[in-house]
Amino acid sequence: MSNCGNCSGNCSSCGGCSGALTMTDEEIRLIQLLGQVAFLPVGRTMGDETPIYFGDDLSQELGSLALQCLEKKQLITIDYDQPLKGFDYGSLCHPYYRGSIGLTQRGQQALELLEIQGISE
Repeated sequence: MSNCGNCSGNCSSCGGCSGALTMTDEEIRLIQLLGQVAFLPVGRTMGDETPIYFGDDLSQELGSLALQCLEKKQLITIDYDQPLKGFDYGSLCHPYYRGSIGLTQRGQQALELLEIQGISE
């Protein structure tokens, strides 16, 4: 599932959930960031399931795509019922749902493997 933009949504044919796990540079950056800060803010507009990425290290489009891919690979969880305390969502797009992103157990294991084995092309 190295090319999530072409994902059919059919998880049974996805190499990300079984077999070798592949990640894009953007996905790796987000996994590593979550290893440092534990939770990141996320949002979404009403009527749209696409997560809105608020970080400034990636474009909103690339960040949102990476979040969708990481969630499909079960490496992160996106919780729209748990906004981050202290994060100013107010200046961002309206109307939206406020939430947070965190690593799953599988995501923590992937992060540990990245740290132990390093990143290979």
